[in-house]
Amino acid sequence: MMKRTVTAGIIGLAALISVSTASMVAAAAAPGTDGDLQRRARRLLREVPLIDGHNDTPWQYRKRVSLRINDLDFGADLSELEPPMHTDLARLREGGVGAQFWSVFIPIPQRGGRPGDARTVIEQIDFVKRLVDRYPDDLELALTADDIERIHRAGRIASLIGMEGGHSIEDSLAVLRATYELGARYMTIAHVKNTRWADSATDDAEFDGLADFGREVIREMNRLGMIVDLSHVSPATMHDTLDITAAPVIFSHSSAFAVCRHVRNVPDDVLRRVRTNGGVVMITFLGYYVSEDLRTWDVRRRAERDAIAGGQDTPAVNRLMADWERANPKPRATIAQVADHIDHVRALIGVDHIGLGGDYDGTSSLPEGMQDVSTYPALIVELLRRGYSDDDVKKIIGLNVLRVMRDVETTAATLQASTEPSEALFIEADSAD
Repeated sequence: MMKRTVTAGIIGLAALISVSTASMVAAAAAPGTDGDLQRRARRLLREVPLIDGHNDTPWQYRKRVSLRINDLDFGADLSELEPPMHTDLARLREGGVGAQFWSVFIPIPQRGGRPGDARTVIEQIDFVKRLVDRYPDDLELALTADDIERIHRAGRIASLIGMEGGHSIEDSLAVLRATYELGARYMTIAHVKNTRWADSATDDAEFDGLADFGREVIREMNRLGMIVDLSHVSPATMHDTLDITAAPVIFSHSSAFAVCRHVRNVPDDVLRRVRTNGGVVMITFLGYYVSEDLRTWDVRRRAERDAIAGGQDTPAVNRLMADWERANPKPRATIAQVADHIDHVRALIGVDHIGLGGDYDGTSSLPEGMQDVSTYPALIVELLRRGYSDDDVKKIIGLNVLRVMRDVETTAATLQASTEPSEALFIEADSAD
């Protein structure tokens, strides 16, 4: 009798241990409660700098106060402005932003840009430096990957400079080199219109990608250590650049074309080449690039306006369009849809090639729940809820971009040891290639 009792007890204990172990494994595998996920997200943001690829605060200051820093306190709550801004120091802190590429954007109202663009972009660069100097307890200029990590450990926000549009250099490699010396660490090859040497995604093709001078720009950027940014360019320009670049590229604020068929997004054939190149696509939050429902709604709205009055802007047309919009409510992009883009890129080419590029203060169309820079933890929670591991999230929020920066820096050091600065000049005939 005693033997059977002992044996039964052992069997029961083993079963209890087995059930307990299974419960512990299940608990470890389960995403956890929202509170757990939020605490986990905050911990990851402390461990790794969240690097955002694109923020247009400098242009907001130019539009609103002519770049006069003291006329608009970045330490105040700028969400109370009309229209509200998406970015200020308190909300950057709340969002856990560890490093920010400030876009020194200047518009391109005509193909190729216009005389004076270099001066305007230098004024934008100067603004970023003055902003950093004005708030030294919160911001510090970063030029390298090591700088980002050091500044993040010190509890400040690493501030980097990215030029949006190749028109910024006015077709001059000397200006390209000068802007690098001033601190610019990436350049977007084109913006909404073509430069005189590269096709934009949102303009008619002129060169079927890059003209000869455009290829020379890419090579010189590689030699300098300036990251090549392929957001805003046409697929042909993406492919031409990936054919010749010696260093990884980024898309500073683009999403996946397969998920939302906007021309600003990255097609799958290019994504596969980004994996080979070692680059990173920094998923953007701009609603029309995120939500296919919103994109197609906008296409239908534009077609309706054209059908009514050829696109004219008159009170009668506006009344008719208001009626149409009441009958066809505008969709909103969602955090889940942003995560869908991340899912797609991960499934196609792996988690090592994903980053984040919000485009805050460069758009009024943002997903629900992602209204400003304070909301990054909400996106991280969504990824954790979907089963992304801590290591996955660390790569997405910052480690992938740090790797690209280090690869770009290493490539530049190698090229500078063997290659002189390019003396190529822009020749107008390039535009007819």
